[in-house]
Amino acid sequence: MIKGKCLCGEVHIELNGEISDIIHCHCSLCRKNSGTAYATNGFVNAAQFTVIKGKERLSSFSFKPGRYRYFCENCGSPVYSANDDDPTRYRLRLGILDSDISQRPISHNFVSSKANWEDMDVNLPRYDSFEPSRQ
Repeated sequence: MIKGKCLCGEVHIELNGEISDIIHCHCSLCRKNSGTAYATNGFVNAAQFTVIKGKERLSSFSFKPGRYRYFCENCGSPVYSANDDDPTRYRLRLGILDSDISQRPISHNFVSSKANWEDMDVNLPRYDSFEPSRQ
């Protein structure tokens, strides 16, 4: 069982299945929706996905007809997206997950649309807390 919740804890989700096709999406829509350099998304079977708490706190936004982005109306955390063209799967924002998963991203997508300041440098230093200049 994979579990997750939004930033404020009002919306809780459970997934009783696998996450497939995990990608880091650099398109301008994902960047704007997440407020970050890219969004990490994976597909889940809609029948295996449940909002176990706070379904009434979910709001949706439709940027394109038939496509809906669901987010917590209190804290704004993106939760998942649905597409009328394929109602059997949802696109899940992996940042909402609290459980560890074994699946890993398979690609960076829409890199020609990436933010000009994002160089995808895997050699940047890594810290367990704030960078030393903030301590």
